[in-house]
Amino acid sequence: MSSIRVRFAPSPTGPLHIGGVRTALYNYLFAKKHKGKIILRVEDTDQSRFVKGAEDYIIKSLNWCGINFDESIVSGGNFGPYRQSDRKSLYLEYANQLVKNNFAYYAFDTSEELIEMRDNMKKAGVPSPQYNSITRKNMQNSLSLSEDEVNKRITKGDDYVIRIKMPRNEEVKINDLIRGWVSVNSNNMDDKVIFKSDGMPTYHLANVVDDYLMKISHVIRGEEWLPSAPLHVLLYRYLGWEDKMPEFAHLPLILKPDGNGKLSKRDGDRLGFPVFPIEWKNPETGDISSGYRESGYFPSAFINMLSFLGWNPGTTQEIFSMPELIDTFSLERVGKAGAKFDFDKTRWFNQQYLRAKSSEELSEKLQEILKEQGIVKDNKFVAQVCEQLKERATFVNDMWREGKYYFEAPNEYDSKTVRKKWKEDTPLLLMEFKNKLELISDFSSENIEFSFKEYLQEKDIGMGKLLPAFRLSLTGVGMGPSLFDIAALLGKKETIFRIESAIKNII
Repeated sequence: MSSIRVRFAPSPTGPLHIGGVRTALYNYLFAKKHKGKIILRVEDTDQSRFVKGAEDYIIKSLNWCGINFDESIVSGGNFGPYRQSDRKSLYLEYANQLVKNNFAYYAFDTSEELIEMRDNMKKAGVPSPQYNSITRKNMQNSLSLSEDEVNKRITKGDDYVIRIKMPRNEEVKINDLIRGWVSVNSNNMDDKVIFKSDGMPTYHLANVVDDYLMKISHVIRGEEWLPSAPLHVLLYRYLGWEDKMPEFAHLPLILKPDGNGKLSKRDGDRLGFPVFPIEWKNPETGDISSGYRESGYFPSAFINMLSFLGWNPGTTQEIFSMPELIDTFSLERVGKAGAKFDFDKTRWFNQQYLRAKSSEELSEKLQEILKEQGIVKDNKFVAQVCEQLKERATFVNDMWREGKYYFEAPNEYDSKTVRKKWKEDTPLLLMEFKNKLELISDFSSENIEFSFKEYLQEKDIGMGKLLPAFRLSLTGVGMGPSLFDIAALLGKKETIFRIESAIKNII
């Protein structure tokens, strides 16, 4: 395989959807697998849809995901600039070359004239009106006007666009690496605008020119661009670059959980999960959309989940590090069918990554939460808490929410457990057991458990008579990790204090 160069080319028109992140990921994995380069190119030719802050958001999102670029608007490179608006002066030359060679033409039609053309065609029974080889004859363009009239309009400064001159009844074929041969008849394609009246190229011309100049070997992008691919094939041909045309691979859609349509922000809002990698604040409305980072996901878990939305390794392995993904990934194992998004599976991935982390790593994250809460505990204690809780948690925040009792004595007690388990003789039993705890010199989990069972034997009572009340005293809740481990970690002084407080406060 010759030198691999791929690109991820987002438009700064809003936040980066997880579908876009997956496209960037697959490009990254493919490039690194083949010892190639990946380029980040910002495609901002549509200035009317530009959203302030979107470009920075895209860069921050990809950084959080661990997708690093060899060339970009940040790191530079030998094929820049990497922002299309900074390349504006390049494109007119190629548009004019197409006009000169009779592959494109100037069109002076006003928006009113275009609307009138479409309305007339609809009245004539045409369901999808197009500006094409038939309708162009009756419009205001350099194919229907005289050369003098065209020159006069251009000299006068009339607004115009440049449209590709689509051939009649030609089969345009493309061999997609995922879908195989795709063939489209040119009669079903319109004369797309390739250069706009504002002096900017459209996506179609700009991406072809940039891919050629940047020596892109493979274009790996979303399925939504497949209908445009035949047009891009023609542009390569008409510009004389057909032998340099990249190979194309169009990725399947990420679908709603029920499989019915493309996953959208609205679906995430409705079903309660993020569709953006990091939090996005709308600069116009101030509305905040949740992100996976802020929801407590590890970037490695998020990436692992995304990798499986459209690709599979052909084995039962599900947990992959980035180096393993690079080593295993291939476009041959990317499917054609859309991939249903499974949020429960997404949570599962994060849970697996959390459990695989050391308690010391997790304690660093938990310490950040404790600091926000104004709680100061030494790292060893927090690591021990993480060790006890990590098998029960999906997110680090779960350890705080469900394990507050490690850091502060309960000031209220679960009413259901109190009602069911706190009996008339419970305070006496707890007080007697507390007296036994005070005699333990080595306050270890094993010694606490031995003392507890010994007391049950002495009193000839079952575990259910005392254990729930003991747990309630220490934690305020009815369930949790091993109670003897909790007591040992809290220490003798705190354990006895909490038992005495419960006896005093639970009525």
